[in-house]
Amino acid sequence: MTQTLHSPVQVVNTSDFIYQPPASAINAKRILVKPNLGYPVAPPVTVSMKVLGEVLRGLRKASPNAEILVVEGVCSHVSLAEIATRLGVHTLLDEGMQLLDADELPLQEYPNLSPAPVRFKSMVAPAVLTEVDCRITVGALKRTFLNAALISASLKNLYGLFPRARYKARSAKSRGQLHRPSVPQVLQDVYFCIGHLFDGAVVDGNLKFISDDWQPDKGKAVELGKVFYGDDILAVDRMACEVASEGIPDYLDAIAQLKLQLKA
Repeated sequence: MTQTLHSPVQVVNTSDFIYQPPASAINAKRILVKPNLGYPVAPPVTVSMKVLGEVLRGLRKASPNAEILVVEGVCSHVSLAEIATRLGVHTLLDEGMQLLDADELPLQEYPNLSPAPVRFKSMVAPAVLTEVDCRITVGALKRTFLNAALISASLKNLYGLFPRARYKARSAKSRGQLHRPSVPQVLQDVYFCIGHLFDGAVVDGNLKFISDDWQPDKGKAVELGKVFYGDDILAVDRMACEVASEGIPDYLDAIAQLKLQLKA
């Protein structure tokens, strides 16, 4: 496992955000950035270009010659290329950066390292996760509701890396298989399959998104004015929830307990 149970989390005003990448980004040859860009909708449904741009600038400063791959798999009938155009992603990319659709990348199977897998003994995701020196997840802070409240931040953001062709259910544009038996439970498998590989997390909390139902692209924005970042995606998500006056999601505590079992 690459993460520690307790890792410092930086909480800064959005206007003061200057990204300090993890050590693995320094002089890296290849870096993967997974931003929440799954819908053709402005922040806070997706991450802001201000926050994503600052992350990319921080990574470029840490590694001037790195190939930086911005990887996302959408949750919409609109293509990633079109979403990126609408949101202005291309204006952030220098000649050493490229935008890649996760649904079009070669895949490999990742074993579930959890001592108690919920549903998946392994999961399929882009092979490039093992071909880079540093991985950063950049999530938007969102709360939706289906049977119970669901907090989405840097860990839930990783859903976009799983191929829709493999994990679709009734709708081909989404990953319905990852909603059974529930998202909070499947997130445990997500963490122990690919989440533990990530070297850092950023949560865009400038605006907190709140939906009255399950729809992650229809709701209201609440001003928070913060950005959260650090090396431990679980710690970053926990801090974002605390500062945003949201309850700590059960899945974060469940994953923490499973990690303790692994150490026992």
